[in-house]
Amino acid sequence: MQNLKSLFRFSIAVSGLGMVILVNGCATAPRVGSFAPRKGDEIVVAGRYVHTGTPVVLWTDPGGYDAYRVERRFAPMDKADWKTTQEEIENFSSPNRYNARKSGLTDEEVERVRGGGWDLPTLQKVVDQFVLHYDVCGTSRQCFKVLHDLRCLSVHFMLDLDGTIYQTLDLKERAWHATTSNSRSVGIEIANMGAYGNEEAKPLVEWYEQDTHGTTLITIPERFGDGGIRTPNFLGIPARNEPVKGVVQGRELTQYDFTPEQYKALAHLTAALCKVLPQIKCDYPRDAEGKLISHKLPDDELQKYQGVIGHYHIQTNKTDPGPALDWDKVIGHARRLMGEADTGLGHMRKR
Repeated sequence: MQNLKSLFRFSIAVSGLGMVILVNGCATAPRVGSFAPRKGDEIVVAGRYVHTGTPVVLWTDPGGYDAYRVERRFAPMDKADWKTTQEEIENFSSPNRYNARKSGLTDEEVERVRGGGWDLPTLQKVVDQFVLHYDVCGTSRQCFKVLHDLRCLSVHFMLDLDGTIYQTLDLKERAWHATTSNSRSVGIEIANMGAYGNEEAKPLVEWYEQDTHGTTLITIPERFGDGGIRTPNFLGIPARNEPVKGVVQGRELTQYDFTPEQYKALAHLTAALCKVLPQIKCDYPRDAEGKLISHKLPDDELQKYQGVIGHYHIQTNKTDPGPALDWDKVIGHARRLMGEADTGLGHMRKR
């Protein structure tokens, strides 16, 4: 009898514990209609959030830049539609500024993903390059205006002077930024006025000046207003005070360096991309001595190359990201981030 009473009390205790777990579990579960805010450092890869550890503004965020939209972003609303755009802008052949990745996929895979059904393993199979550009626009806002409104082009990311990264498309999309590498690459436009030969007229005088202490400052011309920079009262200072000279495509060019904020953000983004898309090796094109190659890669080498790459490695008529980019700074920092434990760079969650 005593054993039966003990068994009964044990059963009641277990039942009560189950009720506590049930009640507590319900209390911690997401409530219907509740919001799940982003942390603000995620990029979107095949519909999933991937943390980068640096500020990111998505096309879905307030103040973002949406390359999925057909209408021109900066035209008056009554003239921004596709029909008026065709009438006002030459050489606009499509309302879209991007299309679907198909290279490297079977016919069955193309049919599966063409409606948006991308999964991460499929994307990992086809993307193996991260292409760096300078925008020759000075700010990301002006860059999006030129690409989207005037040139019918696109890019996955833009990196502003203050280090803010803007993502305009999911990485599953084939952006139009690097001709023969579009199908296999992710692209970024870095805010910078570019590199110039001695014989060229330079906009650098308008965009850079020295203060009374001899420090070089980035001076956004008045016609661009505040430039759309998100950081209030941001003061842009190149990472190196003096203009950088170097040879690209066999030409000596001069360029002001990128900002420290841009270098930091670019390293974080590079590390995140190399982790989540592992065919992008965390390195840049090197010669037999391990030095940076500063001209277009031969077609056979470009076809085989997997990693971080400049626009000038892809096309002979391009010089971006220019002689000022410190490749070792970017790649070295990115590698350290990839090697750190529990960085969260590989953490993903469904959108």
